Amino acid sequence: MTGALAGRTALVTGGGSGLGRAIAKAIAAEGARVVVAGRTRERLEAVAAELPPGRGRAAHCDVSDPGSVAALRRELAGEDVSILVNNAGVAGPVAPLTEIAPQEWDAVFAANVRGVYLVCRAFLPAMAEAGRGDVINVASVSGKRPLARRTPYCASKMAVIGLSTTLAAEVGPLGVSVNTLSPGPVEGERMRRNFRLEAERTGTDEATAEAAFVSRSALGRMVTEEEVGAAAAAMLRMPGLCAADIDLSAGMVAR
Repeated sequence: MTGALAGRTALVTGGGSGLGRAIAKAIAAEGARVVVAGRTRERLEAVAAELPPGRGRAAHCDVSDPGSVAALRRELAGEDVSILVNNAGVAGPVAPLTEIAPQEWDAVFAANVRGVYLVCRAFLPAMAEAGRGDVINVASVSGKRPLARRTPYCASKMAVIGLSTTLAAEVGPLGVSVNTLSPGPVEGERMRRNFRLEAERTGTDEATAEAAFVSRSALGRMVTEEEVGAAAAAMLRMPGLCAADIDLSAGMVAR
């Protein structure tokens, strides 16, 4: 194998589609062996099959469940996981805070924050013992800028940033780098859903809702899944990067 990440093994959660798939492909292209983990076996197997021969493996895991994360750690006991990308997460409800049920709020934090905690808790000890490792926690620009009607999602992503900067201070002296990657709006079905809901709320159409949204971006567009994957791979090629939060938003300014 050749590439900047040759000889290393990466675990990418939420790897069965979307950003997880794009990140897995970008990291594998740099020479790493990639384990894609998630809840839907068929999707994971499909992504693993897209990776270069011998560099893909699928593993089931619900990151919000301590038992499932522990089972994943046991399953990968023979793997020297030195790269961890915590990408698994959910978008949550689109509604005013006063209309969001407690169980909806808890479900977002279980996937987006508890999942990062549990997976880091399971895989960091081996990295610290080896004296090397890289963790990328996928956050969002929405964790730092207002996004009306999305309070649980925004709050959870700010929590991921806070978790990551503190964790970097804890494990950096042990040789493990922790950073966050904060994408802006990414082209795909999740944003299509948001545009549909916004169009319904405002009595317009999806094209109008999208145009209003992307007008906030300096580049006048959203970012792509492939761009997010490339950014994750680039972060792993920067050995001095630690406790950083990288925006990839096409110059998005929320207002």
